[in-house]
Amino acid sequence: MPSTLTNTADKIIVDRRKPHRNSDVARAVRRIRDRLAQQPGNVGYDRELLKLHANSTIAGAAAVPLLVSIIAIGGMLAGMTLSIAIWALITVTCYAGLAFVAKRIERQQTDDLDVAWTKRAFLVGHFVSGLGWAYLAALRCDECSVAQFPVVKAVLLLLAVAASALIAASLRGALVATFALPVLLYAALGADLRQPVEALMAALLVLSLPFFSYISGHIYRSSLMLLSFRTEKDALIAELETAKAMSDEARLRAEEANLAKSRFLASMSHELRTPLNAILGFSEVMGSEVLGPMANTTYKDYAHDIHSSGQHLLQLINEILDLSRIEAGRYQLNEEALSLAGTVEDSCHMMTLKARAKDIRIVEEFEQDMPRLHADERAVRQITLNLLSNAVKFTPGGGEIRVRVGWTAGGGQYLSVKDNGPGIAEDELPVVLSAFGQGSIAIKSAEQGTGLGLPIVQGLIALHGGSFDIRSKLREGTEVIVVFPAARVMEAMPAVPAPGAAAGGRR
Repeated sequence: MPSTLTNTADKIIVDRRKPHRNSDVARAVRRIRDRLAQQPGNVGYDRELLKLHANSTIAGAAAVPLLVSIIAIGGMLAGMTLSIAIWALITVTCYAGLAFVAKRIERQQTDDLDVAWTKRAFLVGHFVSGLGWAYLAALRCDECSVAQFPVVKAVLLLLAVAASALIAASLRGALVATFALPVLLYAALGADLRQPVEALMAALLVLSLPFFSYISGHIYRSSLMLLSFRTEKDALIAELETAKAMSDEARLRAEEANLAKSRFLASMSHELRTPLNAILGFSEVMGSEVLGPMANTTYKDYAHDIHSSGQHLLQLINEILDLSRIEAGRYQLNEEALSLAGTVEDSCHMMTLKARAKDIRIVEEFEQDMPRLHADERAVRQITLNLLSNAVKFTPGGGEIRVRVGWTAGGGQYLSVKDNGPGIAEDELPVVLSAFGQGSIAIKSAEQGTGLGLPIVQGLIALHGGSFDIRSKLREGTEVIVVFPAARVMEAMPAVPAPGAAAGGRR
């Protein structure tokens, strides 16, 4: 017998049986966490730095041939045609080999790089690229027309060292591997150390290597810091994406669970009301002694208790079903033209007996000659009765309830129910407006309540496109205002003349 998996929407927030969801984000989070957990100098950071060095080498590949071309043109103009051409060919070829190595490494995946082999390949490439500068450093030109040729060579080597310090900053040792041999050959063969100027230039070249290595080290540390910040940013972005995906999925499942609950309650209307109506009917027959008197009065009292409890239970079920239909989107408005003031007045008359029993006065303040509303009369009546019932319930004996109907500033119509009861604390307003929510005063009250009156009012007025507002202060009372939008106010149509009158006017 195959086993079945049950989905409990209110318990399973994230469905772990769906591995395809968020798999890319999860892999990114794991990868970035691994990178973030590494410290500079470890394999992960070394791979990133090698990739960064490959990119900078490729980006600067065009600068070196340009510099070599300018130097070669100047040397040819000075009469060094053959020697400078050989130097230019060697230098460009060596740098082309370095660029080829960098391009090959740049194409590889970061996780596939062999750190030790890649470092050796880069250092060998830099050493080979320095052979061209070594040839220039050792080159002599006694017959050319350039005065102080060793000084010019030193200046060119200093420029090359400075440029390489910027380009090769991501790889430690690259600058020394490139220019250690050229500087040594310049000091040994390319300059006459007996000449003060040439000796000074040789000393500057020797000192330039540790100086520019120090500068390159600063750039290297800045690259490490930049890489660390970028890794942390990637990690935060991945974490946020994961949290957002899980939050969206949890919200979706919560909405599905709430919708399923609302649909279930809405579909139980017939099954719940049918036995309750039978209980109410039979208990009323027994309490009224329609089929004959009861010998035991206690049974008669029990019948009245059953009837009153059944009425309370039926009212509770009706309110739950109404709220469920509203939440499930199955509450259908039966819209027609109605007078808001007339509907509210009828509701006030229905609550008069209950108000008089507590010695509460209902004051009606209605604006006259208001046009009709295009709304559901049953919904408007339920809104009014819910607000009046709450006001009567919490207004003390001898109090007053003021009911007003009038115009809004935007051309709509409003209903206001204000009492002088104990009021509601500001921090309890969200509780009161939630389903089954009751404030501390309602809990202490002896009158029964379900806590669904105001949520139903909110839902019904929202279906009409209106707004709901509650204003309350402790020991001052509560005012609830519902507003119907101007779009639901029907304009008065001009009178249509009788057919006979219209004909008479044409004669």
